[in-house]
Amino acid sequence: MPGLFAMEWMILPYTRYFDFSGRSRRKEYWMYTLFTVLVFTAIVAVGMAGVPWTEISNKVANPQPGPLLWVAIGLAVVFWLASFIPSIAVTVRRFHDQNQSGWMYLLGFIPYVGGIVLIVFMCLEGTKGENRFGPDPMDPSSADVFA
Repeated sequence: MPGLFAMEWMILPYTRYFDFSGRSRRKEYWMYTLFTVLVFTAIVAVGMAGVPWTEISNKVANPQPGPLLWVAIGLAVVFWLASFIPSIAVTVRRFHDQNQSGWMYLLGFIPYVGGIVLIVFMCLEGTKGENRFGPDPMDPSSADVFA
């Protein structure tokens, strides 16, 4: 999709929420990943403001967290629930872009190395031209890829 701005790339997986078919560019995947990291960083910053740091440093017997911590926990849970399906879908579409089955996502469950394997696959370039999962998202002549 030529002409998309950064924020549009970041939220594109939300517009394709349950879409496990087709292909996604590396840019779509990594901009979505950047978006989720930025949102979770902001939520953690809000949560840190609700931690009773002075009570902890003064060794108060039972420090009570502030309301901002509970708000941040709630926001994190809601955002995680809203992002769970799109993150799987965009990863499956990235595998499709490489002409791999979406079931390759299960490699991430291999202890110790699964996450590293997924990161490597997400960095690999997609198949040039059309493959069994659809037209090349990098090809400007296939404008209906995101329709």
